[in-house]
Amino acid sequence: MSTPDLFTFRNRHFTLSIGITAAILVVTAIAGFIVLPLAQPWVQFANLWDVICSAAGVPQRAPNVTAPEQSKRLSEVVLTSSTLSRPSQEAIGRGATLAQRCAICHGPTGVSRADSPNLAGQYAAVIYKQLLDFRSGARTNAVMSPFAVNLTDQEIADLSQYYAYLPRLPAYHPTPQLPKPNIVIFGAPIRGIAPCGSCHGSLDNKTGSPWLEGQSEAYMKAQLQAFASGERRNDISQQMRNIARAMTPQEIDQAAAYYASQPPDVVKAVD
Repeated sequence: MSTPDLFTFRNRHFTLSIGITAAILVVTAIAGFIVLPLAQPWVQFANLWDVICSAAGVPQRAPNVTAPEQSKRLSEVVLTSSTLSRPSQEAIGRGATLAQRCAICHGPTGVSRADSPNLAGQYAAVIYKQLLDFRSGARTNAVMSPFAVNLTDQEIADLSQYYAYLPRLPAYHPTPQLPKPNIVIFGAPIRGIAPCGSCHGSLDNKTGSPWLEGQSEAYMKAQLQAFASGERRNDISQQMRNIARAMTPQEIDQAAAYYASQPPDVVKAVD
């Protein structure tokens, strides 16, 4: 058989290979453009190129920040590993006096009976940043914003050091301990999601990232949803917004339920 005859439909092997290739393309197109989108209704694609990238397993680009979100105030707090690392007894004492105003939501010992975050033993830099963000408007809340707006820098530092000094106590609403979900220990690398523990403890702790064990499940779920929607935007370098947007609703539920079920490390965060 001559070379030209090899690439004609009279050659059954050539015809068969073309048919198999075409079938693979059709099956791939159906899977990528129909099956996967139906199986992932929570994923939103901006254009056809994003659909193709997703079908090929390429991490989806973070959604473009809309003009209204760009116009909102962002956090300007700069944290380092030495931020509030050396509290004085005087600062802790002043913070204890100020904290009496916080007890109605965060509990007299820094452990909330409601769905407010537990502050006892929380890293001082975490509380410091959030209070500064509430004061500046980078983070908003109907209760916290009016409270923080009149705090001075010294009062914010004193409150942060006081709560960091308190021992971490068990939550008021403990739930049975749950096994670690994949999103917590492995993340989802293809979607650009790092393990939760790489910033929030167990693997490592990033300055400004809170410890989460024993926090309210409802509170953590609400914050992840707020990050995903862009309602909350005071995260450093948009890290939590990008992660929360890429998480599925099931992963958000699993992460919140897991951390709520874990007992805190019952030690003083500051010696």
